[in-house]
Amino acid sequence: MAGPGARTSGPAAGDGPPARSDLELLRAHVDGDRDAFTELFHRHRDRLWAVALRTIADREEAADALQDAMLSAHRAAARFRGDSAVTTWMHRIVVNACLDRMRRRQTHATVPLPDGVHDDAGHTGGVEPAAPVRDHDTALVVRQALAALPAEQRAALVLVDVQGYPVAEVARILGVAEGTVKSRCARGRARLAVVLGHLRTGSDEPTDVPRVTAGNRRPPEGVGSSSGRARPDASQEEP
Repeated sequence: MAGPGARTSGPAAGDGPPARSDLELLRAHVDGDRDAFTELFHRHRDRLWAVALRTIADREEAADALQDAMLSAHRAAARFRGDSAVTTWMHRIVVNACLDRMRRRQTHATVPLPDGVHDDAGHTGGVEPAAPVRDHDTALVVRQALAALPAEQRAALVLVDVQGYPVAEVARILGVAEGTVKSRCARGRARLAVVLGHLRTGSDEPTDVPRVTAGNRRPPEGVGSSSGRARPDASQEEP
């Protein structure tokens, strides 16, 4: 797995200079390169948007949160210490922006539009992540159930089960211990199992809690990982 300063794959030899790594782009931005941060953002935009949308579960709110996060990252770049991957740092800022917005407005966001559907104003906020199932009615039920979870549980599940990040990486993104991530995922899966149990049986009514999976532990392509200690989570686990 690539480290924080590892180079991304670039053009073949003779086709031009190799692409700058995430860390090189961030440092160039700090040094005054006006295009560096834009290039860095566009490189990871789709994944950052997917995380924001799944976490906050409302297109307009997610777009605003992503914009807030990137403004914060743009201004705070000089303070990046390099003790984690640049992508981890960017994801942490995005997730925190989403959680702050959710707590501030005290909303469990509405269900997002089906994939590929724009709102009345024509805004998309980015590339809509693919629906987990082909049936949009079922997809909406799943999204609604996910949106009803407590914010911290939803963020952990989105990163681990939807986006496929390993638990250790999610702990660094959220700034909590790995055990806290596992606990939040387990609690979130249990709640989803109760609400979505009828999808397994074909019944219209929820069933008893079925067996839930352990989530995707394989790191997603292009996401760096580095050693580092997650900050202890001072907050008390939600029930």
